[in-house]
Amino acid sequence: MKFKFIETGLKGMFVVETKKFGDNRGYFMETYNEREFKNAGYPLVFVQDNQSMSKKGVLRGLHFQRNNPQGKLVRVLSGEVFDVGVDIRRESETFGKWFGTVLSAENGKQIYVPEGFAHGFLVLSDTAEFAYKCTRFYDPHDEGGIIWNDPDISIIWPEIDGEIILSEKDKLNPLFKEAVL
Repeated sequence: MKFKFIETGLKGMFVVETKKFGDNRGYFMETYNEREFKNAGYPLVFVQDNQSMSKKGVLRGLHFQRNNPQGKLVRVLSGEVFDVGVDIRRESETFGKWFGTVLSAENGKQIYVPEGFAHGFLVLSDTAEFAYKCTRFYDPHDEGGIIWNDPDISIIWPEIDGEIILSEKDKLNPLFKEAVL
């Protein structure tokens, strides 16, 4: 099997471990296969791919779309990040809960952050290239955010040397209870 799907305890959110095929030239790995995801019970359709590069200490998030939520299959092309999803589905039994894991080019792991989740990541390496597939198109008029260090969510972010670097917009993100309640 090319993929191993690992549940996170938050409904719909899972980690994907991919099989790397390596030799003296480097490696090859498949990062997505519609048939294998569907056979595993994840019939996802993606409409948009995004990529970013960030330096150490950059924290992007926690972002979501209000009316047209995006599911995201995320991975790291180079470097290392701590990636987090927060369940903001009011009807969910895990509403307000989070899951985070380290994604790196080396470990090849991916994480699926489902529709109805806020998402963010912190760059742990000197730089990181980050890529993700989306189930819906991005709409700048539909975006929402939650402050990264909200005490009600209590995400345990890894310690880094230096300070957390936020965009001006992310510095103004509201608390969880103001953003989604």
